[in-house]
Amino acid sequence: MVKVSALDVANQQLEKALERMDLDENTKNQLRKTEKVLTVSIPVKMDNGQVNVFTGFRAQYNTARGPAKGGVRYHPQVCFDEVKALAAWMTWKCAVVGLPYGGGKGGIICNPKELSEGELERLSRRYIYEISSIIGPNKDIPAPDVYTNPQVMGWYIDTYNMLNGEAAFACVTGKPLALWGSEGRVEATASGVVQTIVMSLNRLDIVPEEATVVVQGYGNAGFYIAKFLHEKGLKIIGVSDSKGGVYNSNGLDSIALYQHKKETGTVSDFKRNGTEKIANDDLLKLECDILIPAALEEVINENNAHDIKAKIIAEAANGPTTSEADEILKEKGVFVIPDILANAGGVVVSYFEWVQNLNGYFWTEEKVQLRLKARMEKAFDEVLQIAQKEDIDNRTAAYICAVKKVAQAMKFRGIWP
Repeated sequence: MVKVSALDVANQQLEKALERMDLDENTKNQLRKTEKVLTVSIPVKMDNGQVNVFTGFRAQYNTARGPAKGGVRYHPQVCFDEVKALAAWMTWKCAVVGLPYGGGKGGIICNPKELSEGELERLSRRYIYEISSIIGPNKDIPAPDVYTNPQVMGWYIDTYNMLNGEAAFACVTGKPLALWGSEGRVEATASGVVQTIVMSLNRLDIVPEEATVVVQGYGNAGFYIAKFLHEKGLKIIGVSDSKGGVYNSNGLDSIALYQHKKETGTVSDFKRNGTEKIANDDLLKLECDILIPAALEEVINENNAHDIKAKIIAEAANGPTTSEADEILKEKGVFVIPDILANAGGVVVSYFEWVQNLNGYFWTEEKVQLRLKARMEKAFDEVLQIAQKEDIDNRTAAYICAVKKVAQAMKFRGIWP
């Protein structure tokens, strides 16, 4: 199989929607282009006195609807094209759930597992310094992503405010509650995924208490998804992380499993009540009602899509399915909840955090959850109506929904100068 980049996948998904839309070529050409990508060198003094120079990026894909919004990931495989793809997905994601944002994304090429806390802090602070000219509450608002967390956001907010002599807490979201983060933000992505799964079960007449679930990627989002679904009576039969997976047809104890991962660093050697080891590739092919890819891009591709037996795929990760796999899954009748809809809960609650920061007034977790639920339900219904009306797959419907909103904003703004 020829390796397809995340940017190729993002472009193919956009083109599929554009083919069905009555837009002029000038607008289409603008929609295909990334507005800005900043590449920065990040010198960091390591604990041993050596200075290592890391490479970082910040991409802004389209800001017609508002300031750029998107996370920052720390990962060895981060690259220029990946952050462009992720910024594009953020643009469509924000639009599909009706947020007043454009799409952005950042990343640093590094392995955070090999860095001390001090090295991680110095790396984070220098990165924000290097991109400080293009971020801010009304410019571009970073947030957590792969291997970044509320503590990293705390370093970001402090660095930005020290540079600008401000108390601008709305310049970053996903912050600790002590720095005016939002209630419900940590679990937000998982909450949104679970809400779309529940709506999909209802649409397909699947009884939740009889449904089985497989989660590929047992990090923060994967754990909370498994936890919330277990609490609703669904049976979690398989989970995996980067080191391998476990399977139990009778169901896994998600709390005990997560505790085991916290203690050992992986789920792969969890042993309880007949639980078996399983490889990541085999996990994706398990017979189940719901498959949840919650790790990195392109895990479902033309090599394994034919073997997937799930009835529903809920994309908790960004870009987990290639375009070739999409066609195969459509032929098989798999109900796909696309990433730009399924995992939008995180950015929705980030938006709530931004609004609370700007107003200096904070909501209860109950209020956050109620507003998240309402926004996810509205977006889900909007996408499904387009899919049914146009007789198309859910992903293309979600793109049409999102691209239409962005194109309208571009039309009314016009071209400057």
